[in-house]
Amino acid sequence: MDQPTIINFPKILDKRGNLSFFEYPSQLPFEIARTYWIYDVPGGEIRGSHAFKQQKEVIIAMSGSFDVILFDGYQEIKFSLNRSYYGLYVPKMYWRRLENFSTNSMALIVSDKMYDENDYLRDIDEFKKLKYVQCQ
Repeated sequence: MDQPTIINFPKILDKRGNLSFFEYPSQLPFEIARTYWIYDVPGGEIRGSHAFKQQKEVIIAMSGSFDVILFDGYQEIKFSLNRSYYGLYVPKMYWRRLENFSTNSMALIVSDKMYDENDYLRDIDEFKKLKYVQCQ
């Protein structure tokens, strides 16, 4: 998969409370190397604002809601995440920012790579240059 995609996770409905899950390779397109979460984001704040050279991720709204804005170097696309039974697959080399967090929202992110500062692109102009070179 080289395009951002919404992945629907299984839902087990139960009057006592519902359950969803993901597994590799049934739902996830990669084996998980790292998991992290973002929470207690103050109103109006933006998270992310970077891209990864190699890392792929799935972003899930475990509670509340937020928007994920992806930029491929040419156009932006917005995904509004607000359900814990689906996630947004983000391939490598997509600039991303998370914004519009609702009160008490929590973003869960699973990744195919361990943390590596050298994999981050934190300058949008550098990202655009690399993206342009890859497209030629």
